[in-house]
Amino acid sequence: MIPVRGYEDQTIAILGLGRSGLATARAALAGGARVVAWDDGPAGRAAAEAEGIALADFSRPDGLEGVAVLVVSPGIPHLYPAPHPAIRAAMEAGVPVDNDVGLFFRSVALSDWHEMDRPPRIVAITGSNGKSTTSALLHHVLTEAGLQSQLAGNIGRGVLDIAPPPDGGLVVLELSSYQTDLARALTPDIAVFTNLTPDHLDRHGGLGGYFAAKRRLFAEGGPDRAVVGIDEPEGLYLANQLVEGRGDDRLIRVSVTQKLTEGWAVFARKGFLSEYRRGRQAASIDLRHIAGLPGVHNHQNACSAYGAARCLGLAPRVIGAAFETYPGLPHRSQVIAVRNCVTWVNDSKATNVDSAARGLEAYPRIRWICGGLEKEGGLAALLPSAGSVVKAYVIGREAEAFAMQLTGIEAEVCTTMARAVERAAEEAEPGDVVLLAPAAASFDQYDNFERRGEDFAMLVEALS
Repeated sequence: MIPVRGYEDQTIAILGLGRSGLATARAALAGGARVVAWDDGPAGRAAAEAEGIALADFSRPDGLEGVAVLVVSPGIPHLYPAPHPAIRAAMEAGVPVDNDVGLFFRSVALSDWHEMDRPPRIVAITGSNGKSTTSALLHHVLTEAGLQSQLAGNIGRGVLDIAPPPDGGLVVLELSSYQTDLARALTPDIAVFTNLTPDHLDRHGGLGGYFAAKRRLFAEGGPDRAVVGIDEPEGLYLANQLVEGRGDDRLIRVSVTQKLTEGWAVFARKGFLSEYRRGRQAASIDLRHIAGLPGVHNHQNACSAYGAARCLGLAPRVIGAAFETYPGLPHRSQVIAVRNCVTWVNDSKATNVDSAARGLEAYPRIRWICGGLEKEGGLAALLPSAGSVVKAYVIGREAEAFAMQLTGIEAEVCTTMARAVERAAEEAEPGDVVLLAPAAASFDQYDNFERRGEDFAMLVEALS
């Protein structure tokens, strides 16, 4: 646990009592603060009461009396589409609003760091797609290299729930736009930007606000080094903002659409990762046969993780060897079975059009299980990537409406996952890939994308 610093004998209010909220409460108490908390759901309040945490409804008059800071969980809107009543009350009363990530960066540097031979370093990774895989891959590389690494944030454990990093220790944080948008302190040693595609637009007031939330990771504290994907205009702009000239080695640019030879760059083309520095090739890794990194989208993740590992001083051969043993993440291009020469892949994390498109581009002949709670914008942007789809099996409560948008693709309305798996198994031929890449949220039928992926895996396992 990272005890919260700077609020000794003061009152911290915590709004939202899920994983991060409860971890924040414990860390605040460990740091000597008083804690009051609230959750709009009875289950969250019950969990807090079971740990002896005092409750108070902050949206009521005087609900924030004597409070030094309001700490908000990531899922609670603070600006768009409208602030939560408790957050509005805090802003009107002049109470600072923060989150656990802000408290982490404020608290993680302990007084004994100056006595260490190698002070701990923090790598923070954000972006629209691939940040979970990039974070997990980098953590895997560091661990395989014999370094002490902890993985936290939007993946793994809450940021305040990890152990204080030791001499030479490393912390890899995956940070969502919800987390970077509100944190009052953001000071990683290395910051990584994977890419940008439309997502969470209602929470950020549009694409510009979404990008601005991501950009805060690079603008607020100023990382020592940055790794930035430049295949979208926003990434190209961000990279330009971070350098003083072409030879500025504080930045590594990343691409999977073009060869990069200026400055320090990492790119992937035709399955080969290349590193260029000062106009010369420094290293190359063949990614084509690495089972845990299929497809161009994972090659982009590999480039981002490689760049961060190089910033930390790892040799290319060490990184390449660790890539070979990377097992992949659950629900992210995860091969769960190969039966009768048919491969079953769980990409339940593909909850938006762009991430699903990347999965569809990774395999040559696909039977596609898709559907769920559709996000704004429709499916038209997905269709150019669906050329390898033999047939779609559509699930979800609005499966028929979803299927009608799949112009030019044979689609069968299955509604349930069980029916979709059954039909795909009946029709799949040797060499086919049955891919769960929903291109939609899970909440119409499942609590989260993990539960959706687990259901898919269980049904595949049950096939005779």
